[in-house]
Amino acid sequence: MMNKQMTQHTTIADVAKAAGVSATTVSRIINGRYDKMRPATRKRVEKAIKDLHFVPTASARQLRQTHSHVVGILVGDISNPFLSLLARGIDDVLQQAGYDILLMNTNNSRENESRALQRLYQQRVDGIIVQPNSRHFSQFAPAIHNDIPLVIVDREVDDQPSTVGKVTSANRDACYNLGKILYQNGYQNILTVSAHFAEASGQIPRIAGLKVAAADNGLSYHNIETRGHDRQWLAKTFLQQLNELKGKTAVVSLMGPILFDLLAIFKELNLSFPDDLGLVSFDDWEWSQYVANGIFLLKQDMELMGSLAANKLLTQINQQSTISSTTLLPVEIIAHQSL
Repeated sequence: MMNKQMTQHTTIADVAKAAGVSATTVSRIINGRYDKMRPATRKRVEKAIKDLHFVPTASARQLRQTHSHVVGILVGDISNPFLSLLARGIDDVLQQAGYDILLMNTNNSRENESRALQRLYQQRVDGIIVQPNSRHFSQFAPAIHNDIPLVIVDREVDDQPSTVGKVTSANRDACYNLGKILYQNGYQNILTVSAHFAEASGQIPRIAGLKVAAADNGLSYHNIETRGHDRQWLAKTFLQQLNELKGKTAVVSLMGPILFDLLAIFKELNLSFPDDLGLVSFDDWEWSQYVANGIFLLKQDMELMGSLAANKLLTQINQQSTISSTTLLPVEIIAHQSL
């Protein structure tokens, strides 16, 4: 790994040399001018930029001397209702501290995320809060190498250094505890429905927790992955899987938006809960309590997650440091009669 002194003085010429292209080509790519450029050339230059931790607009020293009072926020899917709660928690804290937010949607894409990070570096933001798509910290390392405060929220990055700020929920533990509850309530099967739109999806630790719980308590575990398929496909696949299971089955929606599809499918198939099957869902928008006798929920406090992340970032900015800590929030169990 390059040392800090080398990273701070990386130039366009260094990138051009590493990629085997001209400085003009590097400049065009930095400014998003890809017309008439070979994809292989662009890929080679972007790799050199990433490997050299190059920030186009200025050195780390210049970035720290000129405060923009703008914080960049990257989220995976801005249409997900719970991310509006996350953003509100962040904004409530940063606005009072005199900072504006630059909110960017990465559409759960590593490539979009990489380009968005580069734009934030060019905008000379004072800090970054990111709901990550990549599971590898190399995607975010340039921020730390260039003294830009960083906090990771919600999702897990496998090799994130312990000195980098993180706020997330205890998803794995919550799902392990859910598995024990299902066993105690007489269920023999756990059937989860997931949508892994991002490499670093929060559903990954949820699945891991339920798998271990199922194995420890003698339950069968099955998952239906919905990505790339419509509701009609899900209904057909769901019914086929349900018919193959013997005994009492609990269906778990691993993210809030999936719950809408499941409720529509249950109605179409004339299935009721908890008579025909059990139903559990992650997250809530205060309406599920009115569905039948209420839906059994595992609820994250996204607004609190946002405010804690913003406070971690402010501490780094005020201390001119990129060192922070991890906060793990509990997942609240809201027991309703859908089990």
